[in-house]
Amino acid sequence: MAKYDRAFFPEARDAFLRCWIAQPGARAMAVEKQGAIAGYGVIRPSGHGFKVGPLFADDASCAEALFHALAMRTPAGTAIFLDVPEPNTAGVTLAERHGMSPVFETARMYAGAAPKLPLAKLFGVTTFELG
Repeated sequence: MAKYDRAFFPEARDAFLRCWIAQPGARAMAVEKQGAIAGYGVIRPSGHGFKVGPLFADDASCAEALFHALAMRTPAGTAIFLDVPEPNTAGVTLAERHGMSPVFETARMYAGAAPKLPLAKLFGVTTFELG
């Protein structure tokens, strides 16, 4: 998972990921295709409902399968939040298909050049609270 994650973050974050997926109540899932990870996601309890993040996937169908599997781990009717980067139109469509609508917007800001990230595969940021 750490190897797959590396494409989505400017620095390795292996120790962070070990802690992130071990949070109380968190569930992590991955999709494997041809012996390699094709996507992974984490859902965790938040102050109001559950948050999905990260949700990284090679394509929209993989992201959809992950989102559905993660959402099934929550009590019926519980609020689920997903922070989708606006440039990922497939991610926005996924959220809308699940009845989600914008609650608020954030901006990602960098000092210097922005890292080159595979935004088409970034369906949900890990968490906007930590950057």
